[in-house]
Amino acid sequence: MTFSSSQKDTILVVDDIPNNVSVLFSFLSKAGFKVLVAQEGKRAIHTAEQTKPDLILLDVMMPGIDGFEVCRILKTNEQTKNIPIIFMTALVDTVDKVKGFELGAADYITKPVQPEEVLARVYAHLKVQKLQRQLEQKNQELQLQTVELEKYTLELETFSRTVAHDLKNPLNAIVGLSDLLIAEYEANALPSADTWENLQFIAQAGQKMLNIIDALLLLARASKQKTIEKSMLDMNHIIKQVVEHRLAYVLKEFQGQVCLPERWPNALGYAPWVEEAWANYLSNALKYGGVPPRLILGADPSLNGMIRFWVKDNGTGLSREAQNQLFIPFTRLHHGQIEGHGLGLSIVKKVIERLGGEVGVESDLGKGCLFYFTLPACAEKVD
Repeated sequence: MTFSSSQKDTILVVDDIPNNVSVLFSFLSKAGFKVLVAQEGKRAIHTAEQTKPDLILLDVMMPGIDGFEVCRILKTNEQTKNIPIIFMTALVDTVDKVKGFELGAADYITKPVQPEEVLARVYAHLKVQKLQRQLEQKNQELQLQTVELEKYTLELETFSRTVAHDLKNPLNAIVGLSDLLIAEYEANALPSADTWENLQFIAQAGQKMLNIIDALLLLARASKQKTIEKSMLDMNHIIKQVVEHRLAYVLKEFQGQVCLPERWPNALGYAPWVEEAWANYLSNALKYGGVPPRLILGADPSLNGMIRFWVKDNGTGLSREAQNQLFIPFTRLHHGQIEGHGLGLSIVKKVIERLGGEVGVESDLGKGCLFYFTLPACAEKVD
């Protein structure tokens, strides 16, 4: 029977008889193993702790510390307890064998040793050892996956409650106001000021629902999209889209003012995601800023290859505790005031980090908030 080692496994041979050591060293080396030798107990323990061999062939009858005591010490040591130990002994008493197994030995080989028997047992226990390590690794991976799954499950439950709540309110407005309009139409009444106001509410409620759905779809894409085609950003165009189109009705509702810089530095990113980041930052600043809200937008010069874009409001600011809760999915800080679907800032964090940047807030109570995100600088110019 022929054996060969698939890799350079290390075997520690412990025996006080030089001839036995020489024989074991010879055929184990030829089989492709790295062989270490110790001729007494203390040296064996020290070598095992320092080198962590894959397997130990241990003689039982040795002067000083015998093989049983060496085995006991190694099995009580956290660093060496998992190393399989095969006893080599001329003892045939069942009591001695049982003692060895009770101490943690994996197997016995009877002296005088036979090379093929030694190799067969060595390979068998190395295979078991490797399978155990693979199993432990898989268990660790499963534990991590379980933690992640529990996290996502909790987020999904929160997500379900949030979406149900936030879509229900504008939908109720659409249904209720539509019923009023139908009743007025059936009564052949002329359109009144209230009718036009109700129509505006319907339009706004529908827009809120679309914003929520768009946010959910963007969050899903940002989580699944593997590759992102980044390019130089036309920040003027992006801000114009947000201010004049996406947030036009919010600006009108809160009578907000937006102050823009004369020029924007060039940055690298993915325009739809950056637009979403600005839309969420500006929407929050309008809702939670001063009365009326005044927003100042700007950007800091490139530092370490990154540009910081920011919006500063004139609101009441946030406490340190409140700041720590920002950017967490489905978190609302302004309960009972302005409604929000708790997704905005978490989406900003997700997409900006995917673009290689980071998000944050600077705030002191009574001094408003400055929300920012960073993006890689780009040397090219926008046409």
